[in-house]
Amino acid sequence: NFFGKQYTLNYVMATYGKPQVSILNGFVMGGGAGLSIHGRFRVVTENTVFAMPEVAIGSFPDVGASYFLSRLPGLFGEYLGLTGARLDGAEMLACGLATHFVPSAKLPQLEEELCKTTATDPLNISKIIYRYEGIPALKENSAYLQLRTIDKCFSCETVEDILSSLEIEAAEKNDNWISAAVQSLKKGSPISLKLALRSIREGRLQGVDQCIAREYRMICHAIRAEISRDIFEGCRATFIDKDKNPKWEPSRLELVSDSMVDHYLSTVDDREWEDLKLPLSSRLPPSRLQLFWLLSSLLLLNYKHLFFQV
Repeated sequence: NFFGKQYTLNYVMATYGKPQVSILNGFVMGGGAGLSIHGRFRVVTENTVFAMPEVAIGSFPDVGASYFLSRLPGLFGEYLGLTGARLDGAEMLACGLATHFVPSAKLPQLEEELCKTTATDPLNISKIIYRYEGIPALKENSAYLQLRTIDKCFSCETVEDILSSLEIEAAEKNDNWISAAVQSLKKGSPISLKLALRSIREGRLQGVDQCIAREYRMICHAIRAEISRDIFEGCRATFIDKDKNPKWEPSRLELVSDSMVDHYLSTVDDREWEDLKLPLSSRLPPSRLQLFWLLSSLLLLNYKHLFFQV
């Protein structure tokens, strides 16, 4: 019930007609990303720290992450989803997770002006944010500057091959981000890693509604613990006992079969369980929904004129 309500909220926010301004001034991870990244305007600052670290706790990037991660440049989304790597505000702006960068000192004035405006069309909102916008610089060691290597490694078919490719790169180059990526993959839940990779790759060809509905199936299977209890073990090791030493099961990548991953994407075998039913009123993204109604109105008013104009 909790995940159903959370995912439905994420979907409504992703397809909402009114402009939403998300101000990401601090840690934005997991569920926090679901409450902000789906907004039309995503304002970051020098204090922003973004990550989708679910693999480290035996879960997978959810809250619509298979939609927004899969649409990042190249295979940067696979890199973020599998390693849980952190991004700062400048990196979020560069890769498209953010739309604007505003220094945190200017946020009070920005919020005040946004609250006072009566013109809520996207163009007006954009003009307001633009007045406070800054231009951040990417750090020299930013992983985003290594997109060519990321694409090379994360284009491999399996998680095992991705890890091997990264290890080869690590042996040839002395780059901290590669070593960190290797260590993250080795520490993460094996089944979570494979679920994350499948989810993001399927999300690249799906709409936000399909992504969220699929993620709902996956999380329901995860908490039913039919194949693995990693989500419980990861939470125990991270949040309860805090020993940071989860005992994953299956314990190795090669023990996670394709059929296991397929199971997480299937319907739940329970007569009382249902697929997530998303609101019918928000089936289309705002821009397409508005375009649909505009074209419908024009067709009704002057069908012949519109036909020849097109």
